[in-house]
Amino acid sequence: MNVLLIDDHPLMLSALESVIKGLGDDVTVVGASSAGSARESLRERSDHDLVLLDLHLGDADGFDLLVELRAKYPALPVVVLSASDRASDVIRAIDLGAMGFVPKRASNETLFEALHLVMSGGIYVPPMTMGSEKSHITKVKGDTDPGYKRVVGVEAGGTPPPPTLAGIGLTPRQTEVLLLLLQGKPNKLIARELDLSVETVKDHVAAVLRALNVTSRTQAVLAVSQMTQEQGSIQVWRGSTIKSNL
Repeated sequence: MNVLLIDDHPLMLSALESVIKGLGDDVTVVGASSAGSARESLRERSDHDLVLLDLHLGDADGFDLLVELRAKYPALPVVVLSASDRASDVIRAIDLGAMGFVPKRASNETLFEALHLVMSGGIYVPPMTMGSEKSHITKVKGDTDPGYKRVVGVEAGGTPPPPTLAGIGLTPRQTEVLLLLLQGKPNKLIARELDLSVETVKDHVAAVLRALNVTSRTQAVLAVSQMTQEQGSIQVWRGSTIKSNL
């Protein structure tokens, strides 16, 4: 696996290169200390399998570079590595096409788990971005999306715990749509894979979002991520697997 690591801090770049090489003997890491050198590396090499991107670069805004990478190399997964773990940054990164968001203060084990999840088609969202645990449904502090809600844990005497993934009332077809949605696939591709019309897929996606009590795909990813974290294991649901990012 060939990984392009983009970070403008020399010590962090060196440390992350060593850590990522620990994924396996077949892992090659190419370091880029700027957006310019990252672009050059991508032009010169077509064999990158994964990009790890720091949001704070000296010569470019990390979010702008993320948009650029997703537009030019749509098949190349990008995982954001950031000193920030604010909910607004996580949501924005996922909205812009990142397949994961890993805070730099996360453990090596968490980083490895996140990268394995992304390379297997999943989306990694860190649990520390999910807000407080004082109410059943709460707006994430600092979140710029006023419609965002999530299900959280409950204090003693509080409201009932959130439903499990298997208990939110989806039909088998809606479950299939959710699994593909969690892989970041657009409606047209979901329709093709399930041999459905795009309009039918839109109806199923709408039903999934209602069941999860969210209003966007990104919110669905966060809600499912939180459910799997709270249930503490990989969830096997009607024969399909939804991976936990614990």
